[in-house]
Amino acid sequence: MSKLTTVPNSAPFAPEQIQALNNVIGNVSLVQRAWLSGFLAGLDAAEAKPAIPAAPPTEKLKLTILYATESGNAEALAAQVRQDAIKRGFAPKVLDMGDATVDQLKSAGSILAIVSTWGDGEPPQRAAPFLRAFMSDAAPRLEGVKFAVLALGDSSYAQFCETGKQVDARFAALGAIRAAYRVDLDLDYEAPAKSWIATTLEMLAPKDASSVIHVDFQKSVTAEAASKTSPYAAEISAHHKLTSERADSETFHVELSLAGSGITYEPGDALAIVPQNDPALVSDIIAKLGMPHDPDLTEALTSRYDITTLTARQMKDFAALTKNVALGALADDVAKRSEFLAGRQMIDLLENFPSTIDPESFTSLLRPLAPRYYSIASSQKAVAEEAHLTIARLAYESAGRSRKGVASTLVSDRRKTGGLLDVFVKPNQHFRLPKDSAAPIVMIGAGTGIAPYRSFLQEREATGAKGKSWLIFGHRHFLYDFLYQLEIQAWLKAGVLSRLDLATSRDQPEKRYVQHVLWEQRSDLRKQLDKGATLYLCGDAKHMARDVDATLQRILADGKNEAVGQVALDALITAGRYKKDVY
Repeated sequence: MSKLTTVPNSAPFAPEQIQALNNVIGNVSLVQRAWLSGFLAGLDAAEAKPAIPAAPPTEKLKLTILYATESGNAEALAAQVRQDAIKRGFAPKVLDMGDATVDQLKSAGSILAIVSTWGDGEPPQRAAPFLRAFMSDAAPRLEGVKFAVLALGDSSYAQFCETGKQVDARFAALGAIRAAYRVDLDLDYEAPAKSWIATTLEMLAPKDASSVIHVDFQKSVTAEAASKTSPYAAEISAHHKLTSERADSETFHVELSLAGSGITYEPGDALAIVPQNDPALVSDIIAKLGMPHDPDLTEALTSRYDITTLTARQMKDFAALTKNVALGALADDVAKRSEFLAGRQMIDLLENFPSTIDPESFTSLLRPLAPRYYSIASSQKAVAEEAHLTIARLAYESAGRSRKGVASTLVSDRRKTGGLLDVFVKPNQHFRLPKDSAAPIVMIGAGTGIAPYRSFLQEREATGAKGKSWLIFGHRHFLYDFLYQLEIQAWLKAGVLSRLDLATSRDQPEKRYVQHVLWEQRSDLRKQLDKGATLYLCGDAKHMARDVDATLQRILADGKNEAVGQVALDALITAGRYKKDVY
């Protein structure tokens, strides 16, 4: 008799019963054994006590995760909140302000809003139409709706987290119930955001949420992609200047090898460079602190901390740490403080208010060194395992001192062919080519704003796209600053690019910018829009983008008042037919 068919002596039967069972089991076939197993299971089921009826399922609490994003940070946080909310028993819905209407808020349940501020107090472009309606007198009352606002921003700007502050105040003004106090987060937002989200969801969670277990069976396990915390060291395979030696500024074309990395991207995405600070500036700061032989401090200031900005909060904290009365008075005077901060960096604080301070206290004042994002200037359908960048070297004078861009001069001055750059991809879902390759596109840009359009044109050439494409490009001089001139003219000749209009601001007495071309060609622009064209804008946010918006508003108003033009522009944004990538 096989051991597999023997009842063990430890079984809960008398010896004679074990012998009887062994006599039966040892002589049955597999079919008989299966029948016997089913028979015994049936007996157990028949003799079991009636099951207690299950309690009716509790209705899950509705939660709307409303976000406004420009670079994707708020969108990524919203996705994280959704996963956490499901585990806590909510029925969450993620809603982009770019796709939302204010009337949806009335039935949104509880609302957790994640709101980014762009530039100097401006809302994200896609969210602007929603926010105008939300702030208007026509916005619905929201009595009974619970809300909480998480604001993201950059404290180097005077209007830090301004859009989040406005949204928070507006919810309260419309009668909504505050579930948690707003927090305003800087560039190092990840850890405090996670803590705030967990606390807020705990406050809002349904009472029986502790029993909820969510398992996502659809989610596959893949190798970790390059990320902010784990970037990929990409080798520079090509590095050359695009601008003439006679140009007022320098712009470089950089090609990075992604071979074997598994990194993929789409036209419109950005590549983040994890930078290092200028060694000369690091040395100056360490000398001012009186610690020239501190390798740990040198490493920290080189790779981990931002030393090229100066904020009002840093001024106040430095004054408190060093007990510097003069600096404290300056920090408290808004007008004088703003005048001092203009164009200055941390080194200026140390020069103007020398103090003794230990390394730990000094680094506690600093913000983390943030990645720098560059629009990718290539399509993987054309360049395979490469990514191309278009980088303008930033160098200028302010407050009597030479200043350098952190990442741009790292690439232009301290990295050459064969060198390495730590990088990762930042997807930009809201700056994509139309799904219909036959749809027309109008690309507006200046300077390095040409970068994503190079990727668009490479993609359209590789896929044989038939839609009309119109490029309106601006720079200072035709002869010195026409970036990717030979490629663009070749695409124009081949029909990949249907039309090219240039705006050179220094080749004639009167400055001519891309908005002037738009106004001059407004009739043709309206025709393209009537045919379903998507407008794209890439480049400087502070001046060019505002001027282009104003010109488009005038064009779309078509002789009517400003409000008509704004409504038409908002309609294009909401429809996903006016997309911006500005900086």
